[in-house]
This record gives sequence, C-alpha cells and structure tokens, in this order.
Amino acid sequence: MNRVIEADYLVVGAGAMGMAFTDTLVEHAEARVAIVDRRPAPGGHWLDAYPFVRLHQASAFYGVATTLLGGGRIQETGPEAGLQERASQPEIVAYYARVLDRMVGSGRVRFLPESEYAGGAVVSPGTGERLAVPPTCRIVDSTYLSPAIPAETPPPFDVAPDARVIAPNDLPGLADASSPYVITGSGKTATDAIVSLLMHGVDPDAICWVRPRDPWMFNRAVVQPDPAVFLGMAADIMESAASSPSLDELFLRLEERGVMLRIDPAVTPTMAKTPTLATWELELLRTVENVVRRGHLRSVSRGRLAFDDSTVAVAHDALVVHCAADGLPLRPPVPVWQPDLITLQPIRTGFPCFGAALIGYVEATRSDDAEKNRLCPPSTYGNSLPDWARMNVLGARAAMSFSAEPDIKAWADTVALNPARVPPDYGPSPALDSARQRLAASTPAALDRFAALSS
Repeated sequence: MNRVIEADYLVVGAGAMGMAFTDTLVEHAEARVAIVDRRPAPGGHWLDAYPFVRLHQASAFYGVATTLLGGGRIQETGPEAGLQERASQPEIVAYYARVLDRMVGSGRVRFLPESEYAGGAVVSPGTGERLAVPPTCRIVDSTYLSPAIPAETPPPFDVAPDARVIAPNDLPGLADASSPYVITGSGKTATDAIVSLLMHGVDPDAICWVRPRDPWMFNRAVVQPDPAVFLGMAADIMESAASSPSLDELFLRLEERGVMLRIDPAVTPTMAKTPTLATWELELLRTVENVVRRGHLRSVSRGRLAFDDSTVAVAHDALVVHCAADGLPLRPPVPVWQPDLITLQPIRTGFPCFGAALIGYVEATRSDDAEKNRLCPPSTYGNSLPDWARMNVLGARAAMSFSAEPDIKAWADTVALNPARVPPDYGPSPALDSARQRLAASTPAALDRFAALSS
C-alpha cells in the first residue's frame, strides 16, 4: 500500500515562486505543506545558473516575504555605488537553503527532493518510492512559468559535430582573453556573458554578437526599493503613455526620461522583456560592434553561422556561447484558483516573488475562490512592445484590486517584495508626494492608451 502525504497543500516546485507562496501561507494560516522538486535542494533554476550571474534587480525585491534577501544593503563601492545590492548565485542558493530549514523547523513543511508529482502521487525516480496525494490536498503549481536556462535547454539551432558550442556555465573555465567568441541571444544571459568576457580582458573586437532582436531594458537606477524613486519611475511611465501616439514613441520618451535603455541608439528595439541594466554595463556592451542581425540562428558549424537566408563566416576557432534559451515563457494567463489547483503567476506588473507571496496571503485569509480570483487576476510577462503594454494594463488593474482591501494593503506595505510599498516609517518626502500626485493624475488616461496600443 502506498504511503500517503499528510498535507493540506502540495507545492510543485521549490523555486522562487513556490518558496514565496509557501512562506506566506504558513505565516498566516495553520496549514501543512509538502514541497516537491526534481532538484536536490530549493532554489529552482538558481541551482543550475551560470556562476557569474547576479539578480538583475535589487535583492530586496526577490525571495520570500518574511526574510529579506541581502538585508537591504546599499552598495558602497563600484560602478553601482548608491544602488541596492544584487545577490550572486551562491548567495541566492544559500538564502533558499536557510529559508527551507526554517520552514521545515516549524513542523508544518516537508520537503520532498529529487521527486516529481505525477497525477495523484509523488514519485522518486531514484528510489522508486511512491507517496499518494490525498484528494483533500490542494495542488499548487509553481512551474507554470518556470524559466528555461541554457544549462538545461539545448541550443535552438543545429550544432554540427565540429562546432564548439557551450552554455554560459562553462564559460569561466574556458574563457581566454585571446580567443574569439560568438554570443547568441538578445536577452539578459547574453548581456551578462558579454559583460563578463569584457571584464576579464577580452577584446570587444573578438566578440561577435548574434542579436536577432534589439531589446529595451530598464535603467536599474530607477528600479529601486526607495518609494520616491520607484513611484517616480512609475509616474514617468504613465505620463509618457497617456499621450504617446505609438509604442515606439512611448519607449523613446521613456529613454529621454532615463527609464529605458537600448544598446544601439541607431536601432529601434522590438523586444521588451525589460530586465534591468546599469549604465556602466551599457557602456561596455556598446563597445561590441560586430553585431549580426539576420534573424534567428539556424545552425552552427566550425567557422560558419547559418540563418534562414544567409550565412556568416566567423573565426575557425570561435567558441559559440549558447545564451538563446527562451527565458521566461510567454504562456497565457489562467485563473490562479481552479478546482483543486492553484497556478502561481505574477499579479502586479512583473515581480513574480511578490505575486506568489500575495497569492499565499490571499489563500490564507480568504475562503471563496471566486473572490480570490477577483482580488488576484494574473498578469503576464512582456516580450514584444504590445506584450509589455498589455502587461502594464493587467498589472495596474490587479494592483488596484488587491490594494482596495485594507488588510492586503497593510500586509503589502510591510513586505519588501512589493516594489510599490511605502513603509509606515517612511518620512516626509516632497519627491514621494510629487510622484504619487503625478501617478494618480496620469494613470487613467495611460491605461486607456496602453490598452489601445496593445491591441
């Protein structure tokens, strides 16, 4: 007879969203939770991330609600002095290990590593152990929007036997300042790899960057936990959107205001996943002039890159770095609460850890699923410019919905994961007052314009 998991919730996935949900749920409800993950430890994709990666945003915006990642420290030296610190891969992995230890120590959380949920049971492929999931246990899917990373995803192009193709994880051990490199991809992984190579002395002329699309990225200096800074940035977005005749014009206005960055001033980007980027990183990236814009790469062989309608010659000994994993998947939003299933998704614009924690709080404090879904309509991730506009509409409407509940607002104002929070002890600030006034005045027209531009 199968053993039965004694739990009220089975959280599938111990990554960022699964951990954020569980942390808040057990903080506000007497719930028993089992977490199952195919990996041996919590942390999700961070366990397999390339070693030189850092959060692209402030550490305070990431992790779980009860435990501040990084302690809210300000960088005192280096090119980002004055900005909040960004945790490294080892710091994030260690953080989640500590959080899990605390959860398990409560006696109400159980971790089932190196196991998988398979329709009514948790199975351990290594041992063959099978644990039945009782029908009273609600399933929480934290994997619906799990990121794809190069270490776990084959290149989206054919690789000839003689080609030298690696994931970014292998780069530190192979990097040679005198070698030629081909970096494939337009997103954060590609920019991280290039910045790392340049910081280690690689000549910019030795790098060929295959960039199918040019990206818009947030200026990291304006995505900070200081309410006056963050809400000032939000007000800039809404004011710019309210009267923009097109999405291209909107992003150009945001560039003028110092909110958005693009790598090549001569190219209008079409990609808007909008991670954050620092201006010092931007300056480095602009030194790489050998940029290939011929669409998606289809195949790689030694000395040759093939595209749909052309080929490009590269150095015979070039090392191709695969940075072209899909990253955040663009799956359609679904109701968070469905019969016997909770599907974790972002709620406000971006910031998935806050969204998962918010879902945990609402699950702990409300009993009616229809009311929960009203309070927490899911948002999406951006990709194209219309996607980004749609994300802002969904996220703003969701924020208005849950912020209208006094207890949710009071809780959210204590949670550093919430980028829009104003801590109760935040002192008088003319800059914050101005940002709030601008935001309130421009948001209605901006949401109407966003909706029109996204269709």
